[in-house]
Amino acid sequence: MKNSVKIVILFVLSVIVSGCKKEDKSPSYHKGDLTILTDESFKSVTKALADGYMINYPETKIKVVTRKEDLGFLDLLQGKARIAVMSKELSPEEVKAYEEQVDMKILPAKFAADAVVFVVPKSSPKTSISMDEIKNGLQSDNKAFIFDGTNSSNLNFVAQRLKKQPKDLKFSVIPGSQNIIEELNKFPDKIGVIGLNTFSRPYDETSEKLRELVKVLPVENEGKLYTADSSTLREMKYPFTRVLYFLTNEGNFNIANGFIRYSCTQLGQMIVEKEGLQPYNIYKREVQMH
Repeated sequence: MKNSVKIVILFVLSVIVSGCKKEDKSPSYHKGDLTILTDESFKSVTKALADGYMINYPETKIKVVTRKEDLGFLDLLQGKARIAVMSKELSPEEVKAYEEQVDMKILPAKFAADAVVFVVPKSSPKTSISMDEIKNGLQSDNKAFIFDGTNSSNLNFVAQRLKKQPKDLKFSVIPGSQNIIEELNKFPDKIGVIGLNTFSRPYDETSEKLRELVKVLPVENEGKLYTADSSTLREMKYPFTRVLYFLTNEGNFNIANGFIRYSCTQLGQMIVEKEGLQPYNIYKREVQMH
């Protein structure tokens, strides 16, 4: 009889232990590893959100890897990563490829308004730039505009805004937005094209030093000048405002979707604001009086 009781107890314990093991292997948003692919031009805000998530969920480990936008999208389709940060509007062919290869309806998770900005050395007499100058300059053999490379988010977005293909534009290249800012004074007749998030952090020492090296040109469109600030980004009036969004191939609520949800909630949106970008989801500020 005692042996029978022991067998029953051992059986129950084995079921509990096996159940716990299965639970450990189940999908979880609050523990595990995740790699996020992001274009260099919005790496800062992605890294800030990843740091925030890891503080809230200490059992998670998130690695932010820089990857050109087009290549990051291909890696996502091929299952080499579970999440990528994007800014360009996907073509019908790209949407179809995503939905066929990932076997999910495409649901971009928008989380911030960023911008592509045009910069010149502080010593430059230039004070603004028009849409016509940008269009004409990107068709000129002078290659006056400097981008951070092909397949990049900045080039993709400007090309889309001008209703062109990136391959049809003429431009110079200096790899890395920060390098463009630091080397631009060597090319006084050139105009750098960078992402605002490169130096948008208000109180960051590196951002402050980079801002001191260049001036951001307001863009003239239909007779009006627009600077890339919180109000013009919020109202999408600055001509090169772009919306950052996440894409994932994760079909369950695991760490990738957990991170996306966090980034789009109030806490994540506060981090976006601290990065000097415009939160996509705007929350009312409430002041309690006692």
